[in-house]
Amino acid sequence: VHLLPLLLLPWLAAASHSPPGCKIRITSKGLDLVKHEGLRFVEQELENITVSDLHGKEGQFHYNISQVKVMDLQLPFSNLHFQPQQHLAFNINNASISLRFRRQLLYWFFYDIGSINASADGVHIHTVLQLAKDEVGRLKISNMSCNASIARMHAGFSGTLRKVYEFLSTFIVTGMRFLLSQQICPSLEHASLVLLNSLLDTVPVRNYVDEHIGIDYSLLRDPAVSPETLDLDFKGMFFYRAREDQELENHAVEPVIKETERMVYVAFSEYFFDSAMHAYFQAGVLAIELEGEKVPKDLEVLLRATFFGTIFMLNPAVVDAPLRLVLQVSAPPRCVIKPSGTSISVSAFLNISLVPADRPAIQLSSMAMVSALSAKVYLQGKALRVQLDLRRYAALHSFSLPFPQLFSLQAPLKTLLQLTIMPIINERTKKGVQIPLPEGMDFTREVVTNHAGFLTVGADLHFSKGLREVIEKYRSTPAVPAEPTVQPTAASTDPHQL
Repeated sequence: VHLLPLLLLPWLAAASHSPPGCKIRITSKGLDLVKHEGLRFVEQELENITVSDLHGKEGQFHYNISQVKVMDLQLPFSNLHFQPQQHLAFNINNASISLRFRRQLLYWFFYDIGSINASADGVHIHTVLQLAKDEVGRLKISNMSCNASIARMHAGFSGTLRKVYEFLSTFIVTGMRFLLSQQICPSLEHASLVLLNSLLDTVPVRNYVDEHIGIDYSLLRDPAVSPETLDLDFKGMFFYRAREDQELENHAVEPVIKETERMVYVAFSEYFFDSAMHAYFQAGVLAIELEGEKVPKDLEVLLRATFFGTIFMLNPAVVDAPLRLVLQVSAPPRCVIKPSGTSISVSAFLNISLVPADRPAIQLSSMAMVSALSAKVYLQGKALRVQLDLRRYAALHSFSLPFPQLFSLQAPLKTLLQLTIMPIINERTKKGVQIPLPEGMDFTREVVTNHAGFLTVGADLHFSKGLREVIEKYRSTPAVPAEPTVQPTAASTDPHQL
C-alpha cells in the first residue's frame, strides 16, 4: 500500500505536463537586439528622473537646491543576459549622468541664486527581472530587484562666492549623490513593472481569428531559462467560438527546439493545425458549393452524360435545370508533419444535384472522396499562413454509380479540385493567424524546417516601432479588446461559409 504513491508519481508527473501546441525560443542573439532597444528605453526613463529638493544649513551657510534636471547620459557599458532561476539580468557599468539644478545660497548677508552643473560618474546599476505567467496565462515581469550606486559626483561653481561654494560643496554633492542614487531604482522599477508589462499586454493570449474560431495562446507554465535561451510553452489550441470551454486533447509530439543560431524560433506541433481544422469542422463551415455557371462547362457536360439515364427519367421541366456541386468535409481533417513535408488528409462527400427554379433540389449522386493536400507553411509579418495544394485524390464509392463510371470521373474531378476548389480554399485562408509577439516587433529572414511531428520557423527580429512609441500608444488610448465585436455563429451547413 505504501508503494502505491511512488508508483503513481511518474503518471502524475506526465499528466501535469501538458505538451505545448506552440513553442517559442528566444536566443542570446535575439536578446542582444532587445538590449539595444531596451537601452534607449532606459535612457529615456533615467532622463525623466525626479529628484527631491535639497536644503540645509552649515553654520551661517544656508543652501537650497531645486529643479534638478538630467541633461545628458552616457551608458558606455551595458549587458543584458539570461540568468537561470532569475531569468533576465541587466547591468549598466561606469555610466555618467550630467545634471543641472538651481541654487539658492545665503552666507551671512550675501544672497546668491543661479544654476549649477554637476556630473555623477562611475554609475553602476544592476537589475534582475523575474518572468512568470500570470493568472490568464500571459507573460509578465513578476518581480524586479535593483541596486544602484554612484562612485563620484562633481559640481562646478562660479561667481564671487566660488571659493566659499567649493569649501562647502561636500555637503551639497554628498546630498545630491544620495538623492540621485535613491531615484534610479524606483524609476527603473516603474519602467519594468508598469510600462514594460503594458507592452506585454499587447501579446495576444485568447484571440478571435474570425467569426467562427479563436486561438488560445496562454502560457502553460513559467518560462524555462538557460544561459543561452528562454523557452515559452504556449497552449496553441484553436477553439470553436460557440463552445469556447471545450478542450481538444493534445496527443501530438511535443516540439523540441535545439537550434540557437537565429534570434527566435517558433515551433508548431500537429496539434496546432489539427485543432484549427477541428474547430472549423465543429462550426460546420468546411463546405464549398458550386452552382450553375460556377460549375466548369466541360465537367457539367460530362456529368450530364454520366447521369443521363437518371435525368432522362425526370420530369422534362427539370431536365435542363442548373447543376449544383456541394463538397462537404465529413470528418475533421488531420495534419501529418514529416521531415519531407507537411500533408493534410481530408475525407469528404461530393453531392451532385439538379436545382430547378422554385422546386426542391434533386440529388443525382453522393460520392465519398479522400484527398491528401500538401501544405506549405510560411510567415508573413507576424501572420502564420498555409498554402495548400492537391497531392492525391480518390473517389472511393458512390451510392448511384457503378465503379467503371466512377473511375471515369476521377480525372475530371481531380481537375475540379486543383483548378477550382483549391484556389477558393487558399483565398479564404490567406489571412493566416497572428504569432504571439508584442506589438512593434516583427520577424525577418524566416526559414521553415520540418521535423517528425512538428515544424520550426527560425527568424531574426526587427523593431518596426520603438518600445516608447508602443507604450505611449496604449497609455493614451483605452485598451481595445483583441476579440472582434462580431458574435460567434452557430454551426452551419451552408457550404458558402468555408
